[in-house]
Amino acid sequence: MNVKTTICCVLLLLFSTSSAKDVDLRVKGVTSIATTDENFICATLDWWPPNKCDYNDCPWGNAGILNLDLYNDIFLNAVKAFNPLRIRLGGSLEDWLVYQFGKQRECPLFQKKNDGLFGFSKGCLPKKKWDEINHFFNKTGVKLTFGLNALSGKKPSKEDKKNWKGDWDPTNAIDLMEYTISKGYNIDSYELGNELCADGVSARIDSVQYAKDITQLRKTVNLLYQDANTRPKVLGPAGFYGKEWFDSFLQNVGHGVVDGVTHHIYNLGSGNDKDLINKIQDPYYLSQVAQTFKDVSDAVKEFEPSSGPWVGESGGAYNSGGKDVSNTFVNGFWYLDQLGMTSTFNHKVYCRQALVGGNYGLLDTTTFIPNPDYYGALLWHRLMGSKVLSVSHEGSPYLRAYVHCSKTESGIAVLLINMSNSTTFEVSLLNDMNLYPEVVFKNTQREEYHLTPKDGNIQSKVVLLNGTPLVLTQSLHIPEMKPKLVDPSSPVKVKHDSIVFVHSKSFNAPACM
Repeated sequence: MNVKTTICCVLLLLFSTSSAKDVDLRVKGVTSIATTDENFICATLDWWPPNKCDYNDCPWGNAGILNLDLYNDIFLNAVKAFNPLRIRLGGSLEDWLVYQFGKQRECPLFQKKNDGLFGFSKGCLPKKKWDEINHFFNKTGVKLTFGLNALSGKKPSKEDKKNWKGDWDPTNAIDLMEYTISKGYNIDSYELGNELCADGVSARIDSVQYAKDITQLRKTVNLLYQDANTRPKVLGPAGFYGKEWFDSFLQNVGHGVVDGVTHHIYNLGSGNDKDLINKIQDPYYLSQVAQTFKDVSDAVKEFEPSSGPWVGESGGAYNSGGKDVSNTFVNGFWYLDQLGMTSTFNHKVYCRQALVGGNYGLLDTTTFIPNPDYYGALLWHRLMGSKVLSVSHEGSPYLRAYVHCSKTESGIAVLLINMSNSTTFEVSLLNDMNLYPEVVFKNTQREEYHLTPKDGNIQSKVVLLNGTPLVLTQSLHIPEMKPKLVDPSSPVKVKHDSIVFVHSKSFNAPACM
């Protein structure tokens, strides 16, 4: 081998191997910049029947709530591991659903129908199924949000069939609530309608009319639930943000009517987008949605400050998510970045579409075995507290960083997302509580949770925690997730294509005291 060939080989080796960069992460621990609900993590369950299909793919199987196996041990244990998990039960077909209570005797199944809402005929929630659902939720300690049919009593306009007119008829909802109360079932909140606001998706309600309808829901809930301490919250409008519609709604609804202003996010485009995986790894693309979070937060602060903004549904890519993308490790770059981003904009809750179902489920549609994002959600739920701290660095935009007060112990919890496929970051935590920030550490070891894809394949459905695959135990329980203990004076090594949660007990943040 001649000298030129040797030099070329060496240079090729240097450029093909992962580079490393030092990053100073400055945390302002004096005051918090936002707060989330203690149960910020939320997942959805949907009504879709097995023949819900997109792009010649039918990924729902029996994951719709009417067909879901509520006695499956893996499913049960996955929900119980959150202790508690917030669940939103709703979705596109909720405004086409009746409840088998009161005068509603017949209970039809959803059937394909060309001129029906989202291509389906009306369906029904059987009384027996409602009992099964609530027994499951009571057993697992779920905090339930139930989405009510907002089109009840309404009819499409003759001029525009997408535009629905008339007052909301709460009769069937009252029958459901009265039965629910009589059985002692716990409902954390009721939400009115799904994606009927702004331009709507398959149907639309005027902002002033919706304000009137949700005020009726509030009066109904207050009347039926006499005890203010156990009274369910009221949420809405559960759709995509449009400034004119949202501002009008919030100005026309009375103070104290709405406890949470819910909006939906599908910022990655369609599930069959060939560029989907690239969008997920592009920090510039992911940052574009920040303006929506800010706009919703600002609107709530201006018009209804006693409530708070919620992401009521978000699956990243719409129409059931992206096959072999939304249920793999790489999707965590989008999902966990969304959690971090929305928390900085004072959002109280973030509901992931879906807990199970489609290509974007936290659990596998058939086996209920957790997909990688499930473990990211669980670590967030266990580590990241409700107080959000300001954090900054001058490193690469491919390194995302979010910091909260620790949820259960002293110190701070840090989320680091490395979207780079070649660069490792050596991250030093600096306390920016004064003009001369210094590294703060004591003799307490730092806890680190490094998430990486199996075999380095970002489209793997198996995630490693500190190098060990996360798999169910022999008893079908969620595995124990033990941290790696590290000297707090050393930097956090964030490998390329990885996600790291850090718990620094020794970090002195006055806001967390």
